[in-house]
Order: sequence, then structure tokens, then C-alpha cells
Amino acid sequence: MFIEGAELIIHNAPFDVGFLDAELARLPGDARTVAAMCRVLDTLALARSLHPGQRNSLDALCKRYSVDNTRRELHGALLDAGILLDVYLAMTGGQSAFALDMAGENRRAQAEGSPGATRAPGAVLSVPTASQDELRQHEAMLDLIHKASGGMVLWRANLAPDGDGTHKNH
Repeated sequence: MFIEGAELIIHNAPFDVGFLDAELARLPGDARTVAAMCRVLDTLALARSLHPGQRNSLDALCKRYSVDNTRRELHGALLDAGILLDVYLAMTGGQSAFALDMAGENRRAQAEGSPGATRAPGAVLSVPTASQDELRQHEAMLDLIHKASGGMVLWRANLAPDGDGTHKNH
């Protein structure tokens, strides 16, 4: 299971974990729970300990920590996750932004003479790649999900199968 050994950061974790555990219970095989597979950090509990007696909803925390939530008209998992990331980093005094372009950050830090490089010089970053068999299995699973959903999956909206059975943007 992809969350095994991870740490989940969830606002009002008992609410979401209850739903996740109910879905895990529906899977065949041994019974599993989120708590048995990974650690869970509840940002609502953290916020209550940092700000007792105050409103600690995600929207209230956005206001308190000046996190932009103007695009949050409805609850959406992906949008809420991004907002929670910013709130969590602000609450814990961590970095103020999450950058995926670490190579660019390293070049910028070195150019500015700043000691903030994320890897030691000469360090090798191992990047595993999927085998052809794993890629075929992945495509077969995506095809199964696509068929089961009646073609209503977003990641296949602009994709058409190539001659080799894989899908590419067209």
C-alpha cells in the first residue's frame, strides 16, 4: 500500500482517517488501518495546542498565517492539500514555500554564494526508473480504471492510445 511507512499530515485527521479505514476494510485480504500502516499528524490538534480557544479551521488558519486561500470556493482534496501544506509549514516555522525545482535552487544558491545547497557537491542522486514490464502493468491498470469509470477519468481526457498500446498526449 502506498502509504505504508509514510507520515500523513491531515487537518481534522480522525474525520478523514475514518473514511480511509472504511475503504481499507472493503479490500480483500487481511484487515488494515491507516494507523497500522503509517503515522498521522493532525494539524487541527496541532493548531489547537498552538492557539487554544481560537478558531482553528483551515480557513481560520489561512487568515492567521496569511496563506492565500482565495481559490477555495468549495472543498477539494487537491486544493486543500496545497493550502494545508502552506499552513503546516507556517505553523511549524518550516520553509515558507515548497519548491520542486531543487536543481534550480541549488544553482541560484551557488551563484549568490549562499551556503544553502541541498546536496553535498559530488553527491549522486539515485533516480529509479520503471521497467518495461512495470510500465505495461501500469498502463493496463490505467486502462482498467478508464474502462470502469466509463471514460470519465481526467488524466485520459487528452490522451489517445498509440500503436504500442501506451497513451501519449496528442
